Amino acid sequence: MSDASPEPFTVLITLQVKPGREAEFLGLLAPVLNAMRHEPSFLNTILHQDPADPCRFLLYETWTDRRDLVEVQMHRPYRAAFEARLPALLERPRQVEVWQSLRADYAFRSG
Repeated sequence: MSDASPEPFTVLITLQVKPGREAEFLGLLAPVLNAMRHEPSFLNTILHQDPADPCRFLLYETWTDRRDLVEVQMHRPYRAAFEARLPALLERPRQVEVWQSLRADYAFRSG
């Protein structure tokens, strides 16, 4: 990831947590997600858990500025405890993918 992007982009992060460590993982992640929502380049995040594998999590994050995410956001103090503990909680390194949005559709409800 480099340079600011003119349009919002999505980061998909897949994390395979060691069995029995899910609660600790979620406890460390919650303050990070709570703090992220106040960042100027942050748009949204959705945390998913695989129904077939409760140790597998997916974070769907949308941001507006790639450089800010890499150079500033990833180094915020509120991430320190999570980042320090994460290697001991994961079965393998997290997988990170960057996607560019092409279209977004939402349900239309009248009334």
